[in-house]
Amino acid sequence: MFESPRKRSSRSAWSGSREEPREMQPVSAARGNRKACKKKQIQHEGARRCASLPPPSDGGSSAPAGAGQRRTEERAVAANPEETIVRGIFQIEKKSCDVVLTAHRVTWTPIEPETPTGESDTRRREEHVELRDVFAVKVKRRRSVGQQTGGTLLGLTLFCCARKGSKLKEQTIHLNNLSADHCEVWFQHLKDLLSGFADRPKSLKVFVNPASHRKEAYHVYRDEVAPLFKLADIKTDVTITERKGHALAVLKECTLDEYDGVVCVGGDGSVAEVVHGLLLRAQMDAGRDADSIFTPVRAALPLGVIPAGSADIIAYSVHGIRHPVTAAMHIIMGHRQAVDTCSFSSLGRLLRFGFCAMYGFGGRTLALAERHRWMPPSQRREFALIRALANLKPEDCEVSFLPLNVAPGGPQDPRSTWQTTQGLFLNISVMAIPCLCSMAPRGLAPNTSLDNGSMALIAVGNASRSEFVKHLKRYSNLNNQFSFSFVETYTVQAVRLRPRSQAGWVDDNSEDNVEFETKKTPFISSEGTYPWNVDGELLEVPGELLIRVHPQLITLFGVNVEELEDCPVKCSCI
Repeated sequence: MFESPRKRSSRSAWSGSREEPREMQPVSAARGNRKACKKKQIQHEGARRCASLPPPSDGGSSAPAGAGQRRTEERAVAANPEETIVRGIFQIEKKSCDVVLTAHRVTWTPIEPETPTGESDTRRREEHVELRDVFAVKVKRRRSVGQQTGGTLLGLTLFCCARKGSKLKEQTIHLNNLSADHCEVWFQHLKDLLSGFADRPKSLKVFVNPASHRKEAYHVYRDEVAPLFKLADIKTDVTITERKGHALAVLKECTLDEYDGVVCVGGDGSVAEVVHGLLLRAQMDAGRDADSIFTPVRAALPLGVIPAGSADIIAYSVHGIRHPVTAAMHIIMGHRQAVDTCSFSSLGRLLRFGFCAMYGFGGRTLALAERHRWMPPSQRREFALIRALANLKPEDCEVSFLPLNVAPGGPQDPRSTWQTTQGLFLNISVMAIPCLCSMAPRGLAPNTSLDNGSMALIAVGNASRSEFVKHLKRYSNLNNQFSFSFVETYTVQAVRLRPRSQAGWVDDNSEDNVEFETKKTPFISSEGTYPWNVDGELLEVPGELLIRVHPQLITLFGVNVEELEDCPVKCSCI
């Protein structure tokens, strides 16, 4: 229940003191009293004119307005979405405007005086905002210094989602009117219409990784995201993760029916854990056996990704930009995008779900970084990259893949058979999403998309260090990074990688290894396992790894970003 704006000195349950526009500052009561009285009189005149179209006929009589109460005529929402629900006068940007509310939009037109000849100006500029772009309506009040509740009613404020390129931001439209009756009618109609957007979440489970990147995830959520969720009247249940696997444990046990979505604030590793937890929970609820090759079921809830990591590839790929406010606005507005997901299995057992994986240079670089976690994050990544390049070695392995053969306009060809290649590879990437990031604006796998039901297999064969570095640099300057003779790309639905080297130890920390012949010496993990980089997390696999793509297995809050504007981002790490 809300309290009527007629009771200006009492608390308002439908505006909330912390949710009011910040620009409301106390003003001197002695300044401009005559102008204020005149302005108040004009706006009350506007309240009397608030009525649905068409206006009452000339022969009809209307009841006089009582003290402190105005009669407002309005129509119920009609079947025609363009039919007027309510109409009235508000001051917008210091201009009196004729404002009309329909089921789809709010439209306003400045009220211009008639010309000396008695004709109205037909050049009046009409403006509007679509209700699908509005996510909140609040009461605007003026309060004294230290006043926490009540205050003088000034009108209503619409909070909208505005887009500039890939970036989304909050935008406000102030509808000023001093009449409590007038504002109450409009407030109720706007609230009712906004509640009809079923895709917009009302309750969210939020995971925040305080150790992500520069330990800034909590501050990102508290300062940039939480205020927007509160403004949109979204209830949140926040868990600050304390260790690796904490979010996974919570998702296995919590009651998901209480929420409309899950949000992760952190880097790619944190997001990967929550994705795995949501999908694993879905398989548990469906009775799937994780120790067998099975067809997984979709996750029950959509996932929102708030970027607070170092690369934020997943957030970048689904938002087109690394921007926490943009990510929050996608969640608030209920923008949803189905996304393909991979399953990673070894020896017939599911290891995890994810979006992308790298073996060879990518896996070895991450393994080196993990062994030097005592370093600051940026220093650790640079050290691992330089050391891996200095000790560049190929992997001796057998790669089998199932091509995606799709006839134009037709389904997958069931006659597809496995193809196999073997040899020395500097790096092998398997990606179900484009993997956009600042160092690769077009993506590490620009030939795939979020929901096309396929994976990109990129096999980088053995080459000299200088040629390999040229290949890496082309990711950042938007040139064709796949035009080298030692790089092969495939569109696939499954990949099986089997290392052919025997278990043994090559100490990457040894200075002597820098002098090894890169064309002959493969890299092997110390414990007889092989390091994989899966969504920025180290996954050590004892042998063969099977990767399968599952079309649109999870839904993320965001959009399908096919093309990005050219941006002058250059890689500074190579």
